[in-house]
Amino acid sequence: MGSQNLHRGPASGALLAILATGAILAIASPTTAQTPDEPVTFAKHIAPILQRSCQSCHRTGSIAPMSLLTYEEVRPWARSIKQRVEAREMPPWFLDRHVGVQQFKADKSLSDTEITLVSTWVDAGAPMGNPADLPAPLAFDDMTKWNIGEPDWVIPIPEPFVVEAEAADWWGNLVSDSGLTEDRWVKAVETKPTEESFSVVHHAVTTAIDPDGEAAFLNEYALGKNGDIYPDGTGRLLKAGSQIRFNMHYHAVGRRITDRTSVGVTFYPKGVVPERPIYALHIGDNEDLDIPAGESDVRHDGYYHLNDNINLTVFQPHLHNLGTRQCVEAILPDNTVQSINCANWDFGWHIAYNYEDEVAPLLPKGTTLHVVSWHDNSEANRWNDDPRNWAGFGQRSSDDMSFAWLSWYTLDDDEYAAAVASRPSATDNEE
Repeated sequence: MGSQNLHRGPASGALLAILATGAILAIASPTTAQTPDEPVTFAKHIAPILQRSCQSCHRTGSIAPMSLLTYEEVRPWARSIKQRVEAREMPPWFLDRHVGVQQFKADKSLSDTEITLVSTWVDAGAPMGNPADLPAPLAFDDMTKWNIGEPDWVIPIPEPFVVEAEAADWWGNLVSDSGLTEDRWVKAVETKPTEESFSVVHHAVTTAIDPDGEAAFLNEYALGKNGDIYPDGTGRLLKAGSQIRFNMHYHAVGRRITDRTSVGVTFYPKGVVPERPIYALHIGDNEDLDIPAGESDVRHDGYYHLNDNINLTVFQPHLHNLGTRQCVEAILPDNTVQSINCANWDFGWHIAYNYEDEVAPLLPKGTTLHVVSWHDNSEANRWNDDPRNWAGFGQRSSDDMSFAWLSWYTLDDDEYAAAVASRPSATDNEE
C-alpha cells in the first residue's frame, strides 16, 4: 500500500505531474544549478537573495540572532550561511523537494541555482564586488506587522497575561467576545503574540464559538507560523455575537514578560458571500505514541477518510521536540497511492505550506489520507531534553504529537470533474 516516495530520505526517479483516479498532484523536477560566467559577488548576486529570503527575519528587532542587511554584517557569517543553505536549514522551508507538489504561495526557499551562487561566493572568499551593483535597501515594518496585511478586525485575549521569569509551563483557555454585531465572511486570519512576548508563547490556537455553542477552528500560532489567506471565492463565516477561545501555552524564559496575543481577521466586503466555505482541521491524529529512549527512527501512522471531493489548500505538519519528518499521502478509492507532500521537521518553525491555486491537490470522495510521522528520541536530536526517557503523547513540549493541519473546500461531483478536466495531464508535463 505504501508509495515509493513515502520514506525518510529523498525520493529517487523521474517525477512528473500525476493524474490518477481523479487525484492530481503537480510534481516538479529539481532545477538544474547554474552559475554566471562572471565572478559571483555580494553586491550583484548575494544581496538580492538575502533581500528576498532572509532579511525579513535577519534584521535588528526581528526574531533571528543576527542582522544580514549589509555586507559588513554578512561577511563574518559567510561560511555559516553556506553550511545552513546547503543543508536547506535556512531559510526555513522544510518540504522535501523530491516529493509531491512544489508550487506554494510565499515560498522563500532557495533554488538550486541560488544555493550554488552562495556556495561559489563563499568559496571565492566572499567578495563585496562593485557597490554600484547593490540593490536599493528594503524598508521594513516592525514585528507588529501582520503577515496577512492590516486586518479589518482584531480581537485580543481578554486581559494581559503575565509570564513570570521562573514558572511552570501554563496551558489554558482564554475567551474573548468578538464584538461582531453582524455575520461576516472571513478572507484571511492570523493569530500572533505581542512584539515583546514572542519568546514565551509556545502556541496559541484560536477557535470561534458561535451563539449556539458550535465551535470551529480558526487559526494556530506557533513559532514561524504565518497567517492563513484563503483562495479567492472561499472563506469562513464568523457569526455575530461569536466568542473567540484562545488555547494558550506559555513557557517561561527567565524574565518577566506580559503577553496580549490577538487574532486578526480580514473580511470580504459586506454583502459578498464566497462561493465555498473552507474547512481547517487536524487529521491523522495518533495519540498512542510509543517513542522508546535512545531510538532515532520511530514511525507512527494516522488516517482520515474523506466523505467529500476536496480541493486541498494548506498542509502544515505538527510534531513536538522529538519529531523529525512527516508525510501525507492519498490512498485513492481504487487503492492506488499517491504522495502529496513530505516535510522535514524543525521544532523551531511551524510553517503552513499554502498551495498555489492551480496545483492544489484534488482528491475524490472515498480517499483515505494517510499521515506518517517520525520521531528521534536519541541524543543526536538537538531538541531532545533527555534521551534516557521514554516519550509518548502529551501537551508538554517534552511530550509529543503526530497529526497534520490541513485546509480544504469541498466540491460536488460536477465541480470536481470540471476541476480535474482543467488540470494538465502527466503527458502535458513531459519534456
